[in-house]
Amino acid sequence: MQPLWVFGYGSLVWNPGFAWTSRRLARLDGFRRSFCMLSIHHRGTEAQPGLVLALDAAEGAECHGVAFEIAAEIADETLEYLRARELISAAYLEQVRPLRLDDGREVLAVVYVIDRAHDQYCGGMALEDQAQRIARAVGGRGPNCEYLHQTAAHLAALGLPDPELEWLSDRVKVLKGV
Repeated sequence: MQPLWVFGYGSLVWNPGFAWTSRRLARLDGFRRSFCMLSIHHRGTEAQPGLVLALDAAEGAECHGVAFEIAAEIADETLEYLRARELISAAYLEQVRPLRLDDGREVLAVVYVIDRAHDQYCGGMALEDQAQRIARAVGGRGPNCEYLHQTAAHLAALGLPDPELEWLSDRVKVLKGV
């Protein structure tokens, strides 16, 4: 049995929720990290959707994040957990894609990418509009701004700063009066 690899680019970076045997910085080609998914469960509601990050396909793009290696013995239960968490509204598509690890290896990993045909897809929203929505939304897992701040801070701490997330984090703090 082979170990399972999972790519984290948002909340999985700081709150994976599963046991892993190793983690490496990694790059996924052909996708960008984007607040392009309306959140009606975890970080917003149907009445007031928040925003969560998704992998959005883009020519020539790359997304830097964390690859988690999961022992083969717990691969099935880890996938079960991830599917319950990530596929709650079917806006993500589970795919297996090649990742380039920071040590030069290439591995195949489970990734969750946005389904652009899903009604929760909202790609192309202006950053100011994203900030306004994130500042006021709250869902089952808490305030949308917490998700943003945690993700931006953890990516920066790993040496993977994301200028859009940093701008959004600063702007949301202003909007919230923090």
